[in-house]
Amino acid sequence: MGRGKIVIRRIDNSTSRQVTFSKRRSGLLKKARELSILCDAEVGLIVFSSTGRLYDYSSTSMKSVIERYNKQKEEQYLLLNPTSEIKFWQREVASLRKQLQYLEESHRQLLGEELSGLSIKDLQNLENQLEMSLKGIRMKKEQIMTDEIKELNRKRSLIHQENIELYKKVDLVCQENAELKRKVYGPEIIDEARRVSHISNEINNEYELHGPINLQLSQPQTTKNNTPTIMMKLG
Repeated sequence: MGRGKIVIRRIDNSTSRQVTFSKRRSGLLKKARELSILCDAEVGLIVFSSTGRLYDYSSTSMKSVIERYNKQKEEQYLLLNPTSEIKFWQREVASLRKQLQYLEESHRQLLGEELSGLSIKDLQNLENQLEMSLKGIRMKKEQIMTDEIKELNRKRSLIHQENIELYKKVDLVCQENAELKRKVYGPEIIDEARRVSHISNEINNEYELHGPINLQLSQPQTTKNNTPTIMMKLG
């Protein structure tokens, strides 16, 4: 048999009333939670028991839900009473001016101005905020410099490879020219072709051995007046 229909009226027995309140309160909170999840709704639930105990549930924040409720009710009231619209916008302007004043004051404090009215705790919070901002700026700067160094190293490697290929092409052209001279002028030019090829190979091997040259800046050294002048003899 099914359950009988319950008459909706106040329960006289205090024990039964408390048990019913506990059960239905749990069910109501469960339904509110399910509604907020299933329907993506912003739900706020407030329940006071007969003894004065508070039970509440909020899908986001009870403060934000109450503020949204008050704002919505105020807008509805303005729609019904157009004469109150001026007062509403006056309050909005005053609120925006207050926010702007707070932002300007915070900006001046970040610049190190108007710090006389701050306490030790406020100054400590301001210092921590500046340190966090400076840390983020330094991290971003280091990241940009690291990326630029990687890009320069990549370009240097490409230029190095291109130089090696050019030296190989120069060597091949020298060999072809020597071969043409040998065919034109005879076998006596073979020694000259070998000498040119040997010099080209030495240049190529020297470049491949040492790789690209890294330039560094060094501190200038002071010269003494009594240092003798070294004459270089050109051979």
